[in-house]
Amino acid sequence: MRSVGFQPAEPLKVWTVTDGRAGIEAQAVGLAEALARKTPIRLTTKRVQVRPPWSWLPAGFVPASREALSIESDDITPSWPDIWIGCGRASIPLSMGVRRWSNGHTFVVQLQDPRVNPREFDVVVPPIHDGLEGQNVLPIVGACHRVTPEKLDQAVLDFPRQLDELAPPRFAVLIGGKSKRQDISAQRARAISESLAVAQQRTGGTLMATVSRRTSDAARLQFRTHLAPHCAIFYESEGANPYFAMLGAADHIFVTADSVNMATEAAATGKPVHVLAVDGSAGKLERFHQSLVRRGCARPFMGVLETWNYPPLLETNRVAAAILTAYAARVRS
Repeated sequence: MRSVGFQPAEPLKVWTVTDGRAGIEAQAVGLAEALARKTPIRLTTKRVQVRPPWSWLPAGFVPASREALSIESDDITPSWPDIWIGCGRASIPLSMGVRRWSNGHTFVVQLQDPRVNPREFDVVVPPIHDGLEGQNVLPIVGACHRVTPEKLDQAVLDFPRQLDELAPPRFAVLIGGKSKRQDISAQRARAISESLAVAQQRTGGTLMATVSRRTSDAARLQFRTHLAPHCAIFYESEGANPYFAMLGAADHIFVTADSVNMATEAAATGKPVHVLAVDGSAGKLERFHQSLVRRGCARPFMGVLETWNYPPLLETNRVAAAILTAYAARVRS
């Protein structure tokens, strides 16, 4: 659906600027795609890396200079975009510099908490559980992402197998791994596998599981041994990634507690999200999961399968609308 409140004469030139990691880039591209659903854009995806010695410093101490980039980085040169969407540490010094380089033309959006003064940017979009506040700060539940009903429906149609013919209820299992504070031990992986196998046996449903690059070898072995034999799909890295197709075909979604991205994407479906406990301290992630529980999106999985409904969590669309409103106000001023 196109926005009727603001329609520029030409498609907006939009850059996403990240270090290229899948989870980081998906946030920026997801927001750009949400903008495109409201007004025409021309999207360019930029991937950058900060080189030593600058990469050893906190992002706020890295000079806002293209000279700090590695030779492998994409060019950050004119002509400058109308809207710049940065995400991740490598983008921060560039996001801080582009308003000056563009003589104020570029509207700068920074996703996540940049850990510098938010006024260095036009809009900052952090997860609400980070607690960042400011006049130009737009906190959201979780993270921006690329999930839409249309994408999921198409992914199911495009998948080599007829997922909608698998026995219901269908369970999508999204497995993460090591993060700053948390991990999935071999013991935990076996416990998760056994609890999911029991749920499948009790319901006669179908398990579909995918592991992450962050899943350790020890945990993978346990999942491969104790979960995979019960799965219609068990994806590690070979072949087409079934992630979107699984979300589209699932009746229930299980997500390990280490990932904000996966839980937010799952909550965008409106399907029950069951959170699987992992090892380590949750820290701020506990506040995130509590916010999903309060909104009716998620519940901790305690071994008993529950079913419930809730309005899909559509934070990316809300952010896109707010950015276009702010951008239009600046253009008109």
